[in-house]
Formats: sequence, structure tokens, C-alpha cells
Amino acid sequence: MATKHFITFDLGATSGRTILATLSENRLDMKELNRFPNKIMRIGNRYCWNIYSLFESLKDGLKSAAALNVAIDSIGIDTWGVDFALLGEDNTILSLPRSYRDPYTNGIPEEYFKIIPCETVYDLTGIQIMNFNSIFQLYALSKENNSALKAARKLLFMPDALAFLLTGKQVMEYTIASTSQLINPRTRQIEPRLAEAAGISADLFASPVMPGTVIGTLHDHIARETGIREKIPVIAVAGHDTGSAVAAVPAEDENFAYLSSGTWSLMGIELKNPVINTITREKNFTNEGGAEGTVRFLKNITGMWLLEQCRKEWSAAGVTYTYSDIAELSTQATAFRSLIDPDAACFANPESMTEAIADFCRKTKQPVPEDHAGIIRCIFDSLALKYKYVFNSLQQTVPFRITKLHVIGGGSQNRLLNQFTASATGVTVAAGPSEATAAGNAMMQAKGLGAVASLHDIRKIIANSYVPEIFEPQDTECFEKEYGRFTELLY
Repeated sequence: MATKHFITFDLGATSGRTILATLSENRLDMKELNRFPNKIMRIGNRYCWNIYSLFESLKDGLKSAAALNVAIDSIGIDTWGVDFALLGEDNTILSLPRSYRDPYTNGIPEEYFKIIPCETVYDLTGIQIMNFNSIFQLYALSKENNSALKAARKLLFMPDALAFLLTGKQVMEYTIASTSQLINPRTRQIEPRLAEAAGISADLFASPVMPGTVIGTLHDHIARETGIREKIPVIAVAGHDTGSAVAAVPAEDENFAYLSSGTWSLMGIELKNPVINTITREKNFTNEGGAEGTVRFLKNITGMWLLEQCRKEWSAAGVTYTYSDIAELSTQATAFRSLIDPDAACFANPESMTEAIADFCRKTKQPVPEDHAGIIRCIFDSLALKYKYVFNSLQQTVPFRITKLHVIGGGSQNRLLNQFTASATGVTVAAGPSEATAAGNAMMQAKGLGAVASLHDIRKIIANSYVPEIFEPQDTECFEKEYGRFTELLY
């Protein structure tokens, strides 16, 4: 196999990175070139993403790559889901993209369901009901009489919008589009009646493409500005970051579940066809697009967002903790003293996360955590028990016995939470790679260039490149004992 070099842009809801991925002799190696913040901007009563700042950061990453004097074979971009940019008649981005954490969609699903019932929306899409899904954002914009939406001629989801800025080409990559709750997984097309009910036309969307499709080539002027050679292809990878991460699960067989752990925790399995029925609707499972047309059957769980918001508060007060500090503090606190539902609405975007946790405990007649250690332990215990809840629901729904849980993403480095997760779920946890999203991004570029043939080959290379850390269940009876109390707290 000839050596290949890929630029992977991996953008999350709090930060982004440029990584140089090198594929050689069936092994993938990665080098971080730059890291940059991605902050929600509050402009009046709107919460937005600064897409132009992100674009400049991508160009900075290309400059860093050019300085290494290696031949770059392709570029790929993945981001978080649901958010989008609106383009006008002349292909100008009409306004800063709204953030999914903007409260303008509060109460919107209930209004939308007066037009098309919830059961019908789920049957047509198989996507879990979350108030920030693109379908509800668009309906909220319509209700606002939003000027950008009225003038829009095309809608591009975030990775596609950034690829447009790099290439001038407009596409709708399937995995990112599937998060919108506008795609029918059976036809893999926008469902026109859902779009119309949101106040838009299906013509607003670009042509759908699958992961591994070449979008276009880097603009000549960007190549000159950054020092990168011209005509580098930009490839539509699995544009949803979880889609890229799941492609990089080093699974040995099909009887696995995954937990993509970061700002969000996404737990699920990989299937060939969507599972859409009354049970999956009631349990709010989602059927999102995956690599090679697979289905990511999963459930969203609020993840490290809880801890990161607490850390931000503590840092502003002059107290900074490393992750090793956090693990040590957690072991010093009393286990299961206070529990929260990580997915309670009060934790979505509070002014103070620590106060939101305290309020939840007061309202549920539990002790309020007395110090930072108590808050950290409360978060970890609650996450592990929520993972158990979702894992149990998943196991009851799927037709095979899940024998291993692969924890991937940045959260896979949290050894304490990995152990709690193994103990709570009662199955072996294999942790890593922590860079699963970037690895999956790079390997889908490799597939797009014909360097690998299949998802099976991708996973063999990932398994050859990373050795997961194994955690076996311990003290499972402790988690089982507290599980009943936890389920009573669920909203």
C-alpha cells in the first residue's frame, strides 16, 4: 500500500482540530497540527456559530500542513449534527448559523406535531425527537419570519457548508443530513411533506451524496494562500462526527455496541436496516446514517458537557483541575450520595451548571453535593447509571446478545468512568481509540480514493493501529442496588 496523507478537520461543539493522518503498511498514524476554539456567540437573543472564524481556522490548519512538506492526498471535514447555513441566490451565506443550544426551539416540536403527528414524523424518519433537530429549527425560523430563511436558495449542513467554502461545490452528505429528522431512511431522500410542514421546500437541499464521495477540489486561491498544492480533492466523509467515529470502531464481529463519548455520549449498535416501530419510538431511539449505508441505531445521552460546564465555572473562579485531578477527587467522594438525570432539560444550557445540579438534587429531595468532589462523583455515578439504562433498553430491542461495549472518542481516556460503565452495564468495555472521529474521517477519505475497499478493511486497519484498554465488570451489585433509585429520577 502506497503511503497516503490525509487532512482531517474534526470540529466539535466546543473546539476543532486539524490532524494529519498518514496511512502506511496497514497502519494509521495521526499528528495534531492545530487546535482552535469553537464558541457559541450570543448576538442579541440569538446563539450562533462563527462559520467564518472556523473557515479561517481550517486555512490555518492547511498552512500548518503545508509547512511539513508532505504531499496531501485529500481533505475531509466532520462536525456535530443538525446545524446548518443558509445560502442566497448568489451563493452568499446569508447569516451566521444558529446553534442547536439556542432556546428558540423550546416548545416547537409540540407545535409542529399539531401539523404532522409525532408518530408520523418518527415513522417517516426513525429519528429521535429532540427539540433542536433541524426540522424544528426550520419551523422556528419560519415562525420568526426569518429574513435569511425567506431569501435562502440552498441549505448546507455544517460540514457541507465548510466544504463549500473550500471548493465552491454544494452537496448534502447523507450521515449529517440524517440527523435533521427530514430524511426518510428507506429512500435516503428529503421527505417533502415534512419540509413543507416546516415552511420550506425540499428544493432547498443540495443533492445527497454518500460518505467517500469526492465533492470537488480545493479552490486555487486557497491553495496559494495556504501553500498547499492545487487540485487536492475534498471528500465527503461521514460528515456527522459520530458517523466517522463509529466507522473507526475496532470491532472483531457484529455483536458489539459503541459509546461515542465526548460532549455528548451516543450509545448504539450498527445495523443494515432501520428499526422503526412503536417500541423504538417510545424509547426515543434514533436511526442515523452510517458509512456504507449502514444505520447507526442509537440514543443520545448528555455526556461530558455536564463536567465541562462545571470546570468552566471553577476555572473562572480560579480553580483548575486536570483530568487526573478529577479522577482523584471523584474517588474521595461518597458513591451514589446524589444522582441526577443527565438528560433533564435543566442541564441543556444553564447559566450555572453547578447550581442546576444543586437545584435538581433539592427538587428530588437528595443531599446537595457539598464540594467539587461531590459534584464530580454525582456526574460520574449518574452517567454510568444512565449508560446502564440505555444499554438495557438497547439489549431488549436488538436481535442479538451484545458481548462488548466499545467506548471511543475523547471520553474513552476517562479510566474511572470506563470502569464504572463496565460495572454498571455488566459487559466488557474496550476503550479507544480516543481519536476515533479523526481516524474514521481519514479512513473514509482513503476509501474515497480507493486505498481501502470496505468498512471491514477500515476496522482491520484501526485494530492494527490502536490497542484498546479493557475494563471488566466489578462490584456490579453496587450499581444494581442504586439503579432502581436512579430510574425514579428520569424525566
